[in-house]
Amino acid sequence: MQIQDFKLFLEVAEMCSFTKVAAQRQTAQSHISRQISALEQACGGTLFRRTGRGVALTEFGHHVAQKARQWIRDTDEFLADIQQTAKVPMGEVHMGILPSAAHPLMTHVFKRLHHEFPKITLNIREGQGGELDAMLDSGSVDMAILFRYDNPKNSEETLLATASTYLVSRPGLSLTHADTVEFRRLEGLPLVLPRRPAHWRSILDETAKSQGFHLQAALEADSLRVQKELIADNPHLYALLGPFSVDQELRTGRLQAAKITMPDLKRYVTLAHPNQRQLTQASRIVSRLISETVNAWGGQITVPPYKP
Repeated sequence: MQIQDFKLFLEVAEMCSFTKVAAQRQTAQSHISRQISALEQACGGTLFRRTGRGVALTEFGHHVAQKARQWIRDTDEFLADIQQTAKVPMGEVHMGILPSAAHPLMTHVFKRLHHEFPKITLNIREGQGGELDAMLDSGSVDMAILFRYDNPKNSEETLLATASTYLVSRPGLSLTHADTVEFRRLEGLPLVLPRRPAHWRSILDETAKSQGFHLQAALEADSLRVQKELIADNPHLYALLGPFSVDQELRTGRLQAAKITMPDLKRYVTLAHPNQRQLTQASRIVSRLISETVNAWGGQITVPPYKP
């Protein structure tokens, strides 16, 4: 028995005539009669009785009609719900991000996502450069926000923002009080540096070597939070960080920073996707929201300062 059989049955019940239904369906009356007979046989009882004007439901027919109407109504609602749901983006998006992108960028993206696409969920993992690349290579994340040291040129990566490097310290130190500081002034400074063999550490070491000195690592730490806490609590330590990493601390006056020049050590914040992997609709939406947010913030991954 198919749902179409019961829809035909209900049409006959409403019109009380095989002939009228046949005319409406542009088919022979005998064809309708055979289909109803087959349905009666499948149901195990007579559904209609003959009258002088056509047919009428039997007691059993009334019972079946009541059940059939409920079944068809439920089925139609079920199919409508499925069709509507198919138009609503949904799914889980796995992301790898730099710690500096966690807030406010991902906080803002989550708010928009929750409001505009509530059936899309985020699964976020923090990591550094090498870790994020490994996540992409293994396919354990659908996308990653990470630092590159060259402007990306492949189709799997989109440039979000460009970040210079800053010498950061606690407030009150003269070296970071100015807007800029030349790289050569780092010679002999006690620095909190990322642990080797980090790519960023190698670039810093090579830059110092090209200027004829070696960076003095007073302490090595990969954790961005640890680096910031150390320099905030120690008047003799400095760190080399990006502006997005210390944005909140600079706004509140907890840290102080001067831009490194000669050379200007730039890093590129990119949105990367795994190679040769088809993006889901949910992933495309999350990517779009990230790009729109950064563009609205003027190519930054932090909220720009308010200008009255």
